[in-house]
Amino acid sequence: MADLAQFSGMIGPANLVSLVRNTAPWLFSGAIPAETAAAALVGEPRGWITILRLAEQPGWTPSRDEYFILCLACHHATVATYIPTDVDAKIRGVLWNQGMNAASLQTRTQAAFAARTWDIAGISARAVTLDGKRPVSGHDGEYLAVLTGALAAHERRGDAAAAAEVSAVIDGELEREADIFTAAAARTGRELDVLRLATVLTHNAGDLDQGISFWDEDDARLAPHRARLHRLAHENAAPYRGVFQTAARLYREAMASEGHRNYPLRGVKALRSSPDLLLPIAPFLETWGGTIATHPSLAIEERAEIAAALLSGCRKIAGQVGYFRALAGLVERLSGPLDQLIKHLPGALKSGFKDPEVRRHLALKESSFASSMAKKAASLLALQRRR
Repeated sequence: MADLAQFSGMIGPANLVSLVRNTAPWLFSGAIPAETAAAALVGEPRGWITILRLAEQPGWTPSRDEYFILCLACHHATVATYIPTDVDAKIRGVLWNQGMNAASLQTRTQAAFAARTWDIAGISARAVTLDGKRPVSGHDGEYLAVLTGALAAHERRGDAAAAAEVSAVIDGELEREADIFTAAAARTGRELDVLRLATVLTHNAGDLDQGISFWDEDDARLAPHRARLHRLAHENAAPYRGVFQTAARLYREAMASEGHRNYPLRGVKALRSSPDLLLPIAPFLETWGGTIATHPSLAIEERAEIAAALLSGCRKIAGQVGYFRALAGLVERLSGPLDQLIKHLPGALKSGFKDPEVRRHLALKESSFASSMAKKAASLLALQRRR
């Protein structure tokens, strides 16, 4: 494996890939590929995995552009896992703000374009697919934020044509997300997908804001882009037909309490054993809870550890519902009596299943909960249309 402890003052490739291995070990099965340039792999849908494995090869020393591509691959692999790698600032700002010649800037821009097409199968359960179209997911927001770095870098160099190309890609993605949300909102029976999409779109607009935070506020060249792209989930209602405003209102009213970072689950190593255990969009976690109850990779002690983390989260995170629903799914599909699981809980949590709110959710059928959330979404959409 590449043995650079640091790379130009930043985390070294070997250390970075070890973080990916820690949260998504299933990506590292099979032989390490023969050495290939990272830039040659970026255009392949699963090329990001090969890039990770490339960084494991003894003596692999990346160029600065290859390091940027490696950061993209590491972020892509982990951003929807329990412990994302902390390279956001690098790929949104730092690695765009450092001195680059025109060729290097073009390499990184093309890599960012290509990475948008990387496959998310096996690394995210947080995507919404409508009518067979390309899924909308949080990965889309991550690449919007990366592209804000490219946009600013091209504007700083005075390359109007390249900046316009990046701007068009950002616009195209935001229009795509707005169109899919609008289509879902217009169809009876897709209310739960509307709520999921509201979560994704609001988070993606937030990622866009984070990318823009690296821009120089006094740079007049960026002012038109800022007016069109900044704070779409807040007061900037004009762009994209105001769809991101609608999504943000639904998110705040129905889903915001689920927008925490799932810290109670991060310490549970068993959850990192298989892509089957990746967390979907909360609060709709009954099926996931059922997977915890039945997955062949989990022993009873590990199921109990996960249940303990969920019970702890129920106590610590005010307003969230997803962990309660996960427990309901777990108990419904658990093989054997619940008492067997409770025996393996820490002493302080052994009475957790007797909590009134936990008991209420255990008694609440998944279909009833889904129906109540669908009615809430329909009501909020109707209110929004009257405004």
